[in-house]
Amino acid sequence: MPAELTIEQLAAATGMTVRNIRAHQARGLLAAPEVRLRVGYYGPEHVAQLRLIQDLQEDGFNLAGIKRLLDDDQATAQRLARFRQALTEPPNAELPQMLTVAELGRRFRVGEDQATRVLARAERLGVLHPAGNDRYEVPSPTLLAVAEQVVARGVSLNGALGVFEQIEQHCDAVSAAFVALFVSEVWEPFQAAGLPTERWAEIDDSIELLRPLATEALVAIFGQRMGVQIDAAFGQLTRRLSRPSPDAPAGAGAQYRTGPKGSRGNDCGSPNLPGCEPA
Repeated sequence: MPAELTIEQLAAATGMTVRNIRAHQARGLLAAPEVRLRVGYYGPEHVAQLRLIQDLQEDGFNLAGIKRLLDDDQATAQRLARFRQALTEPPNAELPQMLTVAELGRRFRVGEDQATRVLARAERLGVLHPAGNDRYEVPSPTLLAVAEQVVARGVSLNGALGVFEQIEQHCDAVSAAFVALFVSEVWEPFQAAGLPTERWAEIDDSIELLRPLATEALVAIFGQRMGVQIDAAFGQLTRRLSRPSPDAPAGAGAQYRTGPKGSRGNDCGSPNLPGCEPA
């Protein structure tokens, strides 16, 4: 794509000021523009360079440090940018969806008296983002579809959001643990060794595998723990159902056994059968 952006348009595209862009050029952080009729024009590569500078500044690098990284013939700055992107951006990001308040109300059976409170909670969780004019952006249509199915089975939307909030908190802790493990066990030893060129491919592979491996581990462990919790819950329900009702006649729950009185034969369930007598 040819260079078509003036410096003012470049500033608008990157969220930087014209003054900052000129300062980056003066420090050698930004490539020179293509000059036509005494006007400098910038292209996609300049946008990418400025966004890389922004990302590195967010990661704590000062401009002098960024200059050293950009001058590095090992392309360390670009590798760090890919490293950051791999850790922060999902590989198969969903396309957001736009819905009106009326559409949300119909899908989730939320009345006007509950709408304000429920929508505010959904916003806090990031399930919905306000887009103006009674419209909301849905960053993850998959998550919203899950919520809709849960509500369709009799669970309140507020209750479903409460569970989503707990999931988010636990997932934050799990994600932080995996990233910390990668940083301490893989990245820091690599950095301490001076970022050797021959090991970059190994680091790239580790970064690429971090998210899917962490996801597989989380899903596997969750499946096991979900089974344990379901068994425990249904065990409690079964025990409750097996208890005699308070309104049942006295002795309704007595057990009868076969065999002589006092012996431990098999339960026969009826006092009228031969050989049965109360336990």
